[in-house]
Amino acid sequence: MVRKKLTPHSVAREAVRRLKAVADPVKAEGVQRYFKDTVKAYGVSAPEIRALAAELYGSVKGAWTVADAIALCDILFPAPELESKAVGALVLCRFKSDFPPSFPAKVKGWLAGDLLDNWASVDVFCADAMGAFLAAHPETAAEVRSWALHRNRWVKRASAVSFIKLAKREEFLDAIYKVAASLFPVDDDLVHKAAGWLLREAGKRDPKRLGTFLLKHGRAVPRTTLRYAIERFPAAERKALLVRTR
Repeated sequence: MVRKKLTPHSVAREAVRRLKAVADPVKAEGVQRYFKDTVKAYGVSAPEIRALAAELYGSVKGAWTVADAIALCDILFPAPELESKAVGALVLCRFKSDFPPSFPAKVKGWLAGDLLDNWASVDVFCADAMGAFLAAHPETAAEVRSWALHRNRWVKRASAVSFIKLAKREEFLDAIYKVAASLFPVDDDLVHKAAGWLLREAGKRDPKRLGTFLLKHGRAVPRTTLRYAIERFPAAERKALLVRTR
């Protein structure tokens, strides 16, 4: 007997059912302390979310294409709960080797539509999914870099986070420093933190280049970005950079 193919809608319904079954209101309330903006959550732990996503992927492996996984995200990303978004993202990332050329535009649409409307959802998804896409298609770096100029804060944050896992690769450093510089004028602490995180990772690859870059931009570097960027520097060097960029 041939098993009927599971649809994105049926998998989404199962995901939500399973999340609700293990929801913990106390944990859900505790999640809020990690966010300045109000978020909704079921209160499901990260290991439980990963296990559920792995199980759901196992139920469709070999039957689904990346288009099905994208359709699943179209259903789960609009849900307000963090865990629903995470399950969709984790399932989709299992198909990263098959992401189509149109993938950045799709991701940008999700972000601009505020479907990934918190730092955790953006970071979990974009660092993995967009990082994998950029690694496979480095010619698209300029397109993703341009997200830094978008009016939406989540698109802006994603412009930085998408390059996080690529900061160790020399060929991406030019794009990374251009993204960071484009984000300096933005009046948004979450964006400043992402830029600082990205620069800190780039500094692991080439500390001297990071120091030179920060001194060049001086007062234009937001203080939050600067503090994140120089976390791995020796104390004396951190102090000197804080003074010289005032």
